[in-house]
Amino acid sequence: MATLPPDAHFSIVFTNGHLLMEMPERLTVLEAVAFKKACQDLLNSNYEPAEILLDFNPTQFLDSSGVGALVHNFKAAQEQGKNLILCNVNPPVMAVLEMTGLDGVFEIRTLPSQTSLVSNSNLTTNAELPATHPSIKSWIKRGIDIIGSLVGLTITLVLFLPIAIAIKRDSRGPIFFSQTRCGWLGKSFKIVKFRSMCMDAESLKDKIPNQASGPFFKNYTDPRITRVGSFLRRTSLDELPQFWNVLKGEMSLVGTRPPTPDEVERYEVPEWRRLNVKPGMTGEWQVHGRSRVRKFEEVIELDLRYQENWSLSYDIQLILKTILILFHKNSGAF
Repeated sequence: MATLPPDAHFSIVFTNGHLLMEMPERLTVLEAVAFKKACQDLLNSNYEPAEILLDFNPTQFLDSSGVGALVHNFKAAQEQGKNLILCNVNPPVMAVLEMTGLDGVFEIRTLPSQTSLVSNSNLTTNAELPATHPSIKSWIKRGIDIIGSLVGLTITLVLFLPIAIAIKRDSRGPIFFSQTRCGWLGKSFKIVKFRSMCMDAESLKDKIPNQASGPFFKNYTDPRITRVGSFLRRTSLDELPQFWNVLKGEMSLVGTRPPTPDEVERYEVPEWRRLNVKPGMTGEWQVHGRSRVRKFEEVIELDLRYQENWSLSYDIQLILKTILILFHKNSGAF
C-alpha cells in the first residue's frame, strides 16, 4: 500500500489498483471546495487508477455544497474514463443521495473493515436528512406555508376561469406551463405556472439573447412573452399554481429563487450553498426588484443574505413587502 502526496484535508492511499480517499466528518462548503481540488489533483496526476474510491465511513453530514462537489468530481472522472465510487456510506448521507436521485447515479459499495481507512465504529442508524439551515426544521414556517398555500390555492381557483379564457384567446397552446427546477439540496421537481409565453418558447430560447450575466437567463424585451403573459408576469398571477408546490413541501412561501437544472450545472461548488434552503415563491430577489437583477453574483448575494437574516418575522416582513410591491405599478416584475 503506497501513500500518495495527500491534500491537506484528506488521507489518500493507492492500493490494489485503486485510489482510496477518506472523506471528512462533515462535507460543507469549505471541505467541499478542498474535496473538489483534491479530486482534480488526483485526476491530473501521473497515477492511472481505474477507480477512485471515496471512503464515506467518517461522514455524518452533507449539505448542498457537498452534493455539488460530488457532482463536479463525478463528471470530471467520467470525462477521463474513470469511475468515482462511494464506499461505506452512512445513513444520513445515503438519505441525501436517495432524495436527490444520486443513489442511482453513483456506484455505492461496502468495503471490508481492513480496506477502509477507518473502522466502521462511526456507523449510525440515524437516517434523517441534514438540517442544512434552521428554516428547514422549523415547524412554524411549515405551518405558515400550509396555511398560506391553502389560501393561495383558493384564490387560484377563483381566478382560474378568467385567466384560462384570457390565455386561450390570446394565443394557441395549453393554459399551464411546466418546468423542472432544483430545490433543496438540488432535488428536482416540477413547477407549474399559467403560460405567459408562446407555445414553442423553450425551443426558441437559444435564439433569444441573454441580457444577464452568469448561469441564469433574462431578456427584458423577450419576444416570446404574449400580451396576456406580460400582464400575468407584471402582476405575478402566472405564479399562482406554485402554491401547489408549497403545499407539497417542494417550495416555501419565502425562500431563494428556484434555479433550472442547466443553471445548476454551471455552478461552482460555493454557489451550491443557495440550495441549502427551500426555494420560495417570493424572497429577497422579489422584494428588491427581480427584473433589475442582471448579474448572477447579485442573485447569490440576495440568496445568501436571506439565509443569514432568516427568522419567522423576517419571512413575514418579506411576504408583506411582496404584497405591497405587487400593487405598485413599478414593482420591477416583468
